[in-house]
Amino acid sequence: MNLRRAAAAIAMGLMLPAAALLAGQSKTPALTTQDYIDIQQLNARYAVAIDECTNNGYDYAALYIEDGWFTASRNGRQGTKWQGRDKLAEAARGSMKSCDEVPWKGIKHMYVNHVIVPSAEGATGRIDLIAIGLDGDPHKVEHQGHYEDVYVKTPKGWLFKSRIHMLAPGQAAVSSGSKPNPDKK
Repeated sequence: MNLRRAAAAIAMGLMLPAAALLAGQSKTPALTTQDYIDIQQLNARYAVAIDECTNNGYDYAALYIEDGWFTASRNGRQGTKWQGRDKLAEAARGSMKSCDEVPWKGIKHMYVNHVIVPSAEGATGRIDLIAIGLDGDPHKVEHQGHYEDVYVKTPKGWLFKSRIHMLAPGQAAVSSGSKPNPDKK
């Protein structure tokens, strides 16, 4: 009987510190299933906003928090940092005056292999970019690196705090699409 009590006391002594350690370790709130869906939808809206460049780029800018930012990085070197609504809208237009002049017009962006991880700020993510229709060829497909994201939950839903496009080695800074040919139907 004393042996059983001793074994139980030892087991409890081992379990309590482990439970306390785990409780103290989890300061990051868990994401709900709906959070994961909403973050995936944010990325889907991003693809549509960049492909269609609606509202002169401001629909794209609305996917970020007020002081949110975007940049691209090649070989560990960061490019231009586009921060705030006007600059993000400009980025969505490819620094052009209007959406009609976007250099990647005609390209469809597909995002795959999305990994979302809870964080103290909300969540982080990594997602690969596949572009379809480069150089006007609807069959030309290219892996164009990946994005590293920070997402935050706001009263407007999940938005980007930051997004870094990690360009694939050898990728052109801006891949070219094609302007629609009015003679082709």
